[in-house]
Amino acid sequence: MNYLQKYTNDDSRFLVIDGSLVHFRVEGEGEPLLLIHGAFSSLHTFDKWTPLLTSDYQVIRLDLPGFGLSDSMQGHDYSIKALVSFLNKFLDQMGVEQCHMAGSSLGGWLAWEMALRQSKRVSKLILIASAGFMEEMSIPLPFKMARTPVLGKVMKYAIKKSVLRKFLNQVFVDQKQVTDELVDRYYDLITKEGNPEAFHSLANGKYKSRTNKLKNITTPTLIMWGEEDAWLPIENGYWFQVCIPDSKLIVYEGVGHIPMEEAPGRTARDLLKFLK
Repeated sequence: MNYLQKYTNDDSRFLVIDGSLVHFRVEGEGEPLLLIHGAFSSLHTFDKWTPLLTSDYQVIRLDLPGFGLSDSMQGHDYSIKALVSFLNKFLDQMGVEQCHMAGSSLGGWLAWEMALRQSKRVSKLILIASAGFMEEMSIPLPFKMARTPVLGKVMKYAIKKSVLRKFLNQVFVDQKQVTDELVDRYYDLITKEGNPEAFHSLANGKYKSRTNKLKNITTPTLIMWGEEDAWLPIENGYWFQVCIPDSKLIVYEGVGHIPMEEAPGRTARDLLKFLK
């Protein structure tokens, strides 16, 4: 399959970071707003958000290494520290000194780590069902699968469209949104050469909880969470609100793990209100 032809558009660009080719898009004008997708995902998760934001902001989104159309990370180091370092190099190459930063799931974890480690770089922080709490109930099903000794080794072959559809049925409350086109996009980009191995490395990394540092975040923060999130419990949203001093939580009724895909209008309006 010609992934480049199918999953790029006129705004798609590529650059090289540490020897790896990285796919990104820049759309709109104004203050820069960086959108960071989650694991098992790509920059396409923000397709519905982007046109709602580009009249006010320069929207920058990218495929993290080993996801979407980007190459795997050199050395296969998918630790949070390595991914945060990668994001800093990406922003450096883009000439972006400071930006608003929104992250979904794993992307949220990277965003709040950026706010901790590079506070001057993050103007405002938006956490969308963010990862980072390490309890067993906070580990999504694909990660649990990838950590299973037998399944983990054959994950490349275990990812069938039927299995992926079940994952997406868990992620979306509105089942009508789980279309064949959506399933195809997720399947194609997850199974692209090198991506299953990247996800396996990510899922089996050794992570140390740093949520005790959340109290040190000084960046104004908006927390968005689907009330019926089946992958990361709503309780984590309340914990983020308690732990981050200058933060506000919005809970979306009848919405699952990726509110910006399932309820783009509502969430984009709240985002713009927060940023302005």
